[in-house]
Amino acid sequence: MTRRSITAAVSAACSAFVLLLAAPGSASAATGQFRYTYTTAEGYEAVGFLTNPASGECINLPAPGSAPGTASRAPKNRTDATATVFLDADCEGDTYYTLPAGTGASDRLLLRSVVFS
Repeated sequence: MTRRSITAAVSAACSAFVLLLAAPGSASAATGQFRYTYTTAEGYEAVGFLTNPASGECINLPAPGSAPGTASRAPKNRTDATATVFLDADCEGDTYYTLPAGTGASDRLLLRSVVFS
């Protein structure tokens, strides 16, 4: 191999590596678990959780067995991302609260949806 062909091969390899770094990656996710409490239709308290939730996507909190439209409460953000919780479904409305990573809120904070940064 000549010096010129070695230089061209190294240059091509470096260019490919740079393009690989610049290409968009897969969808990111918050690492950890987000927990919340809800009341079932029978009146029992239950704990719901999201494990490694997707970032940048609005998530309506599932509350199996609860009455439709019932708000959840007492969120605990045990992920590595900031969680913004909303009183309304579909991350809409003027009532929202931001929970930094590793924090939580009291039973008085009601929520129906969340989005992670």
